[in-house]
Amino acid sequence: MINSSNFQLKIQEAPLMEPQLAELERLQTRILNRISKLELSLSTQNNNNNNNLSACDGGDTTEARLSTILRSNGVNDFAFKKVSSDYYDWPLESRRDVLGAASIDHLCKSIVLVNTQAPSNITDCSDCNNSKYYIVVVQYTARFNAETVKNYLYALNDGKIAKKRFNLRLAPEETSMKLTGYGHNAVTCIGMKTNIPVILDEAILRLNPDFFWLGGGEIDLKLGIRTSEFIDFAKPFIVSCSGT
Repeated sequence: MINSSNFQLKIQEAPLMEPQLAELERLQTRILNRISKLELSLSTQNNNNNNNLSACDGGDTTEARLSTILRSNGVNDFAFKKVSSDYYDWPLESRRDVLGAASIDHLCKSIVLVNTQAPSNITDCSDCNNSKYYIVVVQYTARFNAETVKNYLYALNDGKIAKKRFNLRLAPEETSMKLTGYGHNAVTCIGMKTNIPVILDEAILRLNPDFFWLGGGEIDLKLGIRTSEFIDFAKPFIVSCSGT
């Protein structure tokens, strides 16, 4: 590195006229300025190279992490797709087209539900049949029916828990984030922080082809997956919990 602070021009010992001194000072100033610009350019280039190396690493991205989880659990028929930041401002038809989905019915979402009437000793997801929280996968074109989930869970527990103890409501966003690790419009059932029991709407099983899309862990990342492989991986409760 050139040290501009130590750069000096030797001035001849012979006396110089004022115009000559002025010219030497002007030349020295120009040279020092060029040295400063060169140092700045080299510094910027080094920073850019470091940033490029970090970007190329890619080993810690959400897509890489979730892909590893899926493949290690025998899921092979899946795909990730990056979308625009204004994706959720688009109509369903435009979202279908950018993802290459078969229809708008193949566009699904994952929502975290909380049982607001669970007994005081039910505070987590340790009991899948009687969990404080569930995550439900439904189509965007369908209307979720919480009452059918309530009836399903009541029957799942053989009626031993009073039906009034099941009241499924949309969990607050901060609760969803804490449980899943994913923010609004990014929630997916893959790689969640908490092992939340999954409920899959039965209507998704009737989709043809059997490959649907849902959130991919980031707001601009979507995951497409074969329905049968999703079921093998997530082991969901399959419930008819929506209407049109």
